[in-house]
Amino acid sequence: MIIALQIIGGFLLLLGGAEVMVRGAVALARRFGISTLVIGMTVMAFGTSAPELLVSLNAALSGAPGLAVGNVVGSNIANILLILGAAGLVTPIACVSAELRRNGLILLAGTLIFSVLSFRGVVDVWSGAVLLIAFSYFLWNSYKREAAGEGGAAGGMAGEVGDSGMPPANLLIAVLMFLAGLAALLAGSELVVRGGVAAARLFGVSEAVIGLTVVALGTSLPELVVSVVAAYRGHPDVALGNVVGSNLFNVLGVIGIVAVVTPVTVEARVLNFDLWIMIGATLLLLLFMMGGLRQIGRAPALAFLIMYIAYIGAIGFGIDRVIPA
Repeated sequence: MIIALQIIGGFLLLLGGAEVMVRGAVALARRFGISTLVIGMTVMAFGTSAPELLVSLNAALSGAPGLAVGNVVGSNIANILLILGAAGLVTPIACVSAELRRNGLILLAGTLIFSVLSFRGVVDVWSGAVLLIAFSYFLWNSYKREAAGEGGAAGGMAGEVGDSGMPPANLLIAVLMFLAGLAALLAGSELVVRGGVAAARLFGVSEAVIGLTVVALGTSLPELVVSVVAAYRGHPDVALGNVVGSNLFNVLGVIGIVAVVTPVTVEARVLNFDLWIMIGATLLLLLFMMGGLRQIGRAPALAFLIMYIAYIGAIGFGIDRVIPA
C-alpha cells in the first residue's frame, strides 16, 4: 500500500510540477522578451520531458540504472503507440509537414545512435557527450529553420504555448511558480524512484521492467495530456510534433545528461527485446510520416493501442522467461 501511494503521489507531483514550472517559465521568458517560438522549442519540450529526465537522473544516482534506461525506452514506446494511438482516436493526425518529416528522420537517427551505443552494455561519459552533441545540433538546426520561417513542430509547440493558459504577469509570482514546479518535480521523481525500486524488489522483477511499464507510463503523462488536448483542440500536428520532440529529448538529451553525470548500464533483456520494440515503433511512425500513409486515422490509431497493450502483456505474462533478465 505504501509503495502504491509513493508511486501515485510521485506521479501527481510530476504532473502538477511540470504544469506549474512550464507556466512560470513561459512567464519569465515573455518577461525578458523571448519569442513564443523559442518558448515552444525549449520550455514546452523540456516541460513535458522533465519527468523522464529527473526520474532517470535520480534513479541512476540512486544506484538503479536499470530503471533509468527502462524509463526512457518505455516512455518512447508509450509516446508512439499509446499517446499517438489515443490522440489519433480523437482526430486523425496528418503527417504532411515537411519539417515534421525531417525531424522524424532525425528521430530515427537519434534512436539508432542511442541503440548502437547501448549495445556496448553501458552508456558512459563519452557516449553521453556524443548524444548531447547530437541533441544540441538538432536544437540549433531546428531554431535556424524556424527563424527562417519554414514552420514545423516547434511552430506547433509555440502555438500550444498560447493555448496553455495565461501565465502570471508578476515577476515574483513567475519565479515562485517556476521554483515550486521544479521542487515538485524533484520530490515526485524521488517518490517514483523509491516506489519503483521497492516494487521491483517486492514482485521479484528487475528495475528495468518497472521502468519500462509503471514508471514509463507515469512519466509520459505530460505528453499524453498535451497530445490529446492538442488533438481535441484541432491541432493534431502539435500532438505529433510533441511526440517526435519528446522522443528525441529522451534518447539524446535525457540519456546524454544522465550518462555524463554517471555511467548507465543497460540490462540484457532491454538489449534483446525492448530496444528492438522501440526501434520498430519508430520505424512504424516513419512509415506514416515518410511513406504513402500520410495520416494516422482512427483504425491505425486503434492498432497502435492494441500493439501497446500486447507489449505490456508480453512483459507481464512471461517475456522475462525467454529474454535474459
